[in-house]
Amino acid sequence: MAQTNILLEAGTNELEIVEFFLDEALPEDAPADKKSYKGYYGVNVAKVLEIIRLPKITALPEVSHPSVLGAFNLRNHIIPLVDLSVWLDKNRVELESPKVIVTEFNKVTTAFMVSGVTRIHRLSWEAVEPPNNYVSTLSGESITGVVKLEDRIVFLLDLEKIVADLNPQLGLRLDTSIDWRSSNRYRALIADDSALIREMLRDLMEKANFDVEVVTTGLQAWERLQILKQKAEEEGKDITDYVQVVVSDIEMPTMDGHNLTKRIKDDHMLRVLPVLLFSSLITDKLRHKGEAVGADDQISKPEVSQLALRAKKLIEERLTD
Repeated sequence: MAQTNILLEAGTNELEIVEFFLDEALPEDAPADKKSYKGYYGVNVAKVLEIIRLPKITALPEVSHPSVLGAFNLRNHIIPLVDLSVWLDKNRVELESPKVIVTEFNKVTTAFMVSGVTRIHRLSWEAVEPPNNYVSTLSGESITGVVKLEDRIVFLLDLEKIVADLNPQLGLRLDTSIDWRSSNRYRALIADDSALIREMLRDLMEKANFDVEVVTTGLQAWERLQILKQKAEEEGKDITDYVQVVVSDIEMPTMDGHNLTKRIKDDHMLRVLPVLLFSSLITDKLRHKGEAVGADDQISKPEVSQLALRAKKLIEERLTD
């Protein structure tokens, strides 16, 4: 199933999502004919390896969270299974045999149990709205986007946050053995729709001797670059006097990282800026998409130390050209 996303041309600001649902119990005082409710969610097809029936589960000792049901063997790979309804604090009712979505991102394979899978939607990132603060807070910051369909709302889940919360060792971290103080200080513009990752990147990149400005979407990054470009033109300066590198996630509402990169590289003034794509979608089979839009480098989360080192290298290579 994940292979279908490869057919999407890079830089068109499109994505494909797998829509699935959780059958949730309604309060006891609900009408007799309405004892359950379908909550609809989505995940990028590029993260989905396959969708299977519920396999035989083996319990794990000392699990970190009650949502972790255990693990199963899939073609000689031991994969942990997370009950998504428990993680989201939903009271799931079993109206049919549940389905399991096997995912891979950040070089980690994880499976999520859901009530059922609906279909695949192909849409523009412009159709994906960022969640408001109220929705984000209620969901424990686990929702990264909202898609409004004809008769329902689909919430795009931040599966990276769920996996990182379940296993903190998979989270972002900076190599403390590197002496960042000896290097020059540069300015970075960072775009990422995850509030958790934005603030962690800001903190870690600042420790790596960067001045950092963060934005939520590719569109906000593009608008900020337009302001800096106008300022550079008015003052007769180079754009690199205001920002030296752009770091972008790929999956973001309104404008994704591939489209942002293409716009930067198509602009006569901005194209000199190194663009690093920092995403869980940086895999061998998807790396060609970043190359197609002109990304200077691509790094898989959570390798923040490599991000900082390679950002500095790209900046310094440009300075010596």
